[in-house]
Amino acid sequence: MKIVIIGAVAGGASTAARARRSDEDAEIILIERGTEPSFANCGLPYYVGGEIASRDRLLVAPAAQLRQRHRLDVRTRQEVTAIDRAGQSVTVKNLETGETYTETYDRLVIATGASPFRPPIPGIDGPHVLELRDLADADRMHALVTTGASRRAVIVGAGFIGIEVAENLIRRGLEVTVVELADQILPPWDAEMVHPLEEHLRQQGVNLRLKDSAEAFAACPADDGNLLVKLKSGEEVPASFAVVCIGVRPESRLAAAAGIECGPRGGIVTNGHMQTSDPHIYAVGDVAEVTDFLTGEPTQIPLAGPANRQGRIAADHIFGRDSTYRGTQGTAIVGVFGKTAAMTGHSEKQLRRANCAYKKIYIHPKDHAGYYPGATPMTLKLLFDPADGRIWGAQAVGTHGVDKRIDVIAMAIQGGMTVYDLEEVELCYAPQYGSAKDAVNMAGFVAAGVLRGDQTPVHLGDELTIPAPGNMVLLDVRTEREFAQGHLAQARNIPLETLRERLAELPRDRTIVAYCYVGQRGYMATRLLRQKGFDAVNLGGGYRLAQNSGLLEDAP
Repeated sequence: MKIVIIGAVAGGASTAARARRSDEDAEIILIERGTEPSFANCGLPYYVGGEIASRDRLLVAPAAQLRQRHRLDVRTRQEVTAIDRAGQSVTVKNLETGETYTETYDRLVIATGASPFRPPIPGIDGPHVLELRDLADADRMHALVTTGASRRAVIVGAGFIGIEVAENLIRRGLEVTVVELADQILPPWDAEMVHPLEEHLRQQGVNLRLKDSAEAFAACPADDGNLLVKLKSGEEVPASFAVVCIGVRPESRLAAAAGIECGPRGGIVTNGHMQTSDPHIYAVGDVAEVTDFLTGEPTQIPLAGPANRQGRIAADHIFGRDSTYRGTQGTAIVGVFGKTAAMTGHSEKQLRRANCAYKKIYIHPKDHAGYYPGATPMTLKLLFDPADGRIWGAQAVGTHGVDKRIDVIAMAIQGGMTVYDLEEVELCYAPQYGSAKDAVNMAGFVAAGVLRGDQTPVHLGDELTIPAPGNMVLLDVRTEREFAQGHLAQARNIPLETLRERLAELPRDRTIVAYCYVGQRGYMATRLLRQKGFDAVNLGGGYRLAQNSGLLEDAP
């Protein structure tokens, strides 16, 4: 068996290593146009920022190791320029010598990844407009921020890479402006979840320009830097350099030119075994179009974990194992100056676009027992099917313990579990690690309670606006002191502890929207009121979500 793999890094290198473990006698050729066959893409911003001090730490599997340990034929600085499907061969160019040659294959694996999207903005090809895709990009940026000559940087795009680059450039002492076309950072998340992170970024010195975009990169006329980044809003931001982090596009040109089927977003269409429309050719990693685990629809989600798994599955299938990729559910995490945002499955905006029925709940648990020192709060949002409680997705933002909860819910989604299962899931507990009723359990309790009819939450921005509609009364059940420190406009204050004695103060011909800070007392008040004959609902997420989500900023 002769296998040729185009591209290394995550998917290609994983395919090669797995293939060697499957067949000691196979001829395995790994062709990589870069200088290193396997490096940690996700670590590049942290090398630029100095958090990873040594460049060598980014080399996951150096070429010498792949050759010696796995007996792979590793060819760096070589590029496949064409695929001949009929002849089962590829044309290869040596980028050092310019020489071209033909290499045959029994099986071909395309792992060319995705490249940063660079829109046709005037000046974008200038020497001071960078991207961060590979080690060469990282080396260039590292040199710029360590010489002391760079003072300002503009980052175009506030997705994963944009936010990570911003954090690391601030760490290097640069003045950083982030420009994002959307009205929020981290567009895959729902806006109300990441709004606190936007404020956190500003507090750390990042200049955020949301709902704006770069229209041109021009030479800076004054001694303020090398670039003048002209924004759609009319603002002009001087910078030593700019970094374009708008998104990525699958590098599928080779496949398309060879007549291999590609999807509408450019990803190479694959089946469950990672085979393309040509059964002798596989595609893995960011270049491959795969299946959405939740909906079964085609999707394109560039993540390192799925790329590695896809490489293993392709190698298994090449050697006769009935290995199948389950699909991608988009489990992801990002750090923002000590804060963490993580998600799995679908966001609310995705569910709306897909016209999927869903319900949502918010909770604000601490990462471990509140009585144990150092407990910090998080906000967790759970989305689920109102018909059967199947979990659609979850998002969490906080300081500690966010990754643990999202990982648990990701496994629950993989297992086809429901919110009722989350109520019963048994997780390890000691006060410094969690709570007897873990955040995952609490999410299950609240979501299952909604489905059982124990409460009917309303959500600010959906069913509820501020001021409240005429058929609703806002009831703040916190203490008088808490109420005085801030409350929703036109809300009445009756503390939960005195509510039973003051029921006569509430109208019975209007819906009572009860709320507290995080939702627990509001829920208790709702249960009390409904049993006393009132039409009562609970404000989802409580005053904390309303306060931190940005939803009150436009309210009178």
